[in-house]
Amino acid sequence: MKAVHRVLDPFKGEQVPSGLCALAVMTKAPEAGRVKTRLTPPLLPEEAAALNTCFLRDTAAAIARTASGKRAQGVAVYTPVGAEAAYTGILPEDFTLVPQRGDAFGDRLAAATEDLLRIGFDSLCLIDSDSPTLPEAAFAQAVEFLAGAEDSIVLGPSDDGGYYLIGLRKLHRRVFEGIDWSTDRVLEQTIEAAREIDLPVHLLPTWYDVDDRATLSRLCHEFFGSNGSASPGFAAPSTRQFLSELLHREGRHRIWPNEP
Repeated sequence: MKAVHRVLDPFKGEQVPSGLCALAVMTKAPEAGRVKTRLTPPLLPEEAAALNTCFLRDTAAAIARTASGKRAQGVAVYTPVGAEAAYTGILPEDFTLVPQRGDAFGDRLAAATEDLLRIGFDSLCLIDSDSPTLPEAAFAQAVEFLAGAEDSIVLGPSDDGGYYLIGLRKLHRRVFEGIDWSTDRVLEQTIEAAREIDLPVHLLPTWYDVDDRATLSRLCHEFFGSNGSASPGFAAPSTRQFLSELLHREGRHRIWPNEP
């Protein structure tokens, strides 16, 4: 399968129009056994990979809706190099691709920040692909914060103590250093790091990541629970359809045994 998305090389200098904010989702090519492993069980590896694809498709759709009305561009910062064709049919065609580099997670975030600025973006948001129902208004709010003249950091808190989005106008390596990644201290430590370097902090509304059995159950409740139709989140149609078909086929006992 031939990739249809333009791949940007940060070492070739500016390649995008001035004045844009990169709405950049951090992504790993959806391969069974390599993505969403904390969801197996209750899901099978192939189901977890398919759900990961749905998450990415819905997150990219929300980003694209925001970018169409703002000075913003959808980007996928992906790994591994060579997997570009995997995103065909998942990402909107106007998304661009930028390869990840670095080993530790903090290094990858810092490198993505550096690379997107090299490419010519005025600002950027690095976004996880674990929050498919995140309201698109959060992306719009982040772009507005970063459009100001003030150098600042934008953080989208996750209720597990991490963040679903970090936005910057400049590379501040300190906010990626000394962070206990994958713990409930990530947000707190990032805010402390920003204050150490006198970087103003803007907080977006709190949302949640879907990365284990409990949060998968929470997602099902958001979609199919008694108040599901009143959810303020993004509709996430791909994710909703996948889970609806799975529940219809097998019943709710395997992935959603008890409604919260």
